[in-house]
Amino acid sequence: MAKLTGFSAIRSAFANRNFRLYTSGNVCSHVGTWVQRIAVGWLTWQLTKSAFWLGVMSMADLLPAVLLAPLAGAVADRVERIQAIKVTQALAMVQAITLAVLTWTGLITIEILLGLTFFLGIVMAFNQPLRLATIPSLVERKDMAAAISINSLSFNGSRVVGPAIAGVVIEYFGIAPCFALNAVTFVAFQVALFMLGAGQKDRPTGAKPIGNIPLEIMEGVLYCARHVGIAPMIVMVAFTAVLGRAYAELLPGFADEVFGYGADGLAMLTSSMGAGAVIAGAFMAGRGTLEGLTTVVIRGVFVLGVSVLAFTIAPSIWAAMVCIACSGYAAVTCSVGQQTLLQSAMSPTMRGRVMSLYGMIARGGPSLGALIMGSLHNWFGLRWPVLGGAAACLVLWLWVFRRRHRMAKALENIADEPATEKSAG
Repeated sequence: MAKLTGFSAIRSAFANRNFRLYTSGNVCSHVGTWVQRIAVGWLTWQLTKSAFWLGVMSMADLLPAVLLAPLAGAVADRVERIQAIKVTQALAMVQAITLAVLTWTGLITIEILLGLTFFLGIVMAFNQPLRLATIPSLVERKDMAAAISINSLSFNGSRVVGPAIAGVVIEYFGIAPCFALNAVTFVAFQVALFMLGAGQKDRPTGAKPIGNIPLEIMEGVLYCARHVGIAPMIVMVAFTAVLGRAYAELLPGFADEVFGYGADGLAMLTSSMGAGAVIAGAFMAGRGTLEGLTTVVIRGVFVLGVSVLAFTIAPSIWAAMVCIACSGYAAVTCSVGQQTLLQSAMSPTMRGRVMSLYGMIARGGPSLGALIMGSLHNWFGLRWPVLGGAAACLVLWLWVFRRRHRMAKALENIADEPATEKSAG
C-alpha cells in the first residue's frame, strides 16, 4: 500500500468517525485549558510579583504527576478509558468553576490558588495517560502517526487561540471570566465523549487482582529501560522537558519584568509560541510515515536549544516573539515525533504504562525546570537560568546525534507487530 502523506494522511485519519468526534470536542476543551493557564499565570504574578511563585505554581502540576503517574498508567491499562476520561473532565470542570467563583468574589489567595492547582494536577495525572493511550484506539494503525499529530495540532492551535482570548477577556472583563469560560468548554468535550460509538481497540480484557498493580508498574519501567529505542527516547524527553521547555512557565515574568509589557505581552508571547507550534503540527500531521522521524526529532532538539538561547538575549519583545515561535515549532516537532515513535514501537498491552511515564516527564519536567530557574531569579535574573537550560539542550543534541542510527533502527523499522525489548548492550 502506498504511504499516505500530506492532506491524504490527514483525510484518512478523519475518516475514522470516533477520532473525528473525539477531536472536535477536544479542540474546545483545549481552548478553555489555555485560557485558564494564562489566567492562572497572570493571577499568580498579580498576587505575588514573584518568579519563584510562578515556579511553585507550575510545580503543583509536577508533584501529582511524579507521585501518581506510575499508578495512573497501570490504571489506564485496566479501565475503560473513555469512561475514565469523562470522570477526569468532570472533576476538572468543578475545579474551574471553583476558581471562577473565588476569583469573582475576591476570596482567592495565592495559597488557595496553589491548592486548587495541585488538585487539578492530581486529576491530570490520571487524565494524561488515558488521553494519550486513547488516540491509537480511535484509528486504524496506518492512520496513527497522522492522528497523533492532529491531536497535537489541536492542542497547539488552541495555544494560539486560547491566549489571545485570555488577553482580551483579562483586559476588558477580568480574570474570573477566564475560569468560567474554561468550565463551559468542558461541556462540548463531554458531549463528544458520550457520542463515541463502538469499535475502540485496546479495551481491558478482564479483571485483574489489585495486588498486581505494583508488579505491573515495575514491568512497565523495565520494559522502557530494556528497549534499545524507547530508553534513549525517554532520556531525550526528560532533558528537553526540564531544560528546554521550562522557559514557557516563566513567560509572565519575561513579559512584565524583562520586556515591560503586561497581560497583553504575555498573550503575545504565548500566541507566538503557539503559532510556531501550529505550523509544526500541520507539518507533522502531513508526514504520515515513520521513516526518517527519528532524525526529525533529533533535529528538533537542536532547533529548540538554539531558539531558546536566542530568546534569552532578544533585545525586544518583537524579536523574542520570532525566537519563541521557532521554539514552539521545535518543541512540537520533538513532542509529536516522540509520541509517534513511542506509540508505534511499544506493545499495546504496555501503552498506558509507557505513556504515563512519558506524560509524567513531558508534563512535569517543565514545572521542575521552572521551579529551579525561578529559584535562581533573585541572583541571576530570568535570562541566565533559561540560557543555561538551552545550552544543556545543545549538549543533549550531541549525545543523541551519535545514537541516531541505532535509535531509528529500533523505532522506525516496525512491521505489524510492535518492537520487543532488546538489550542495550
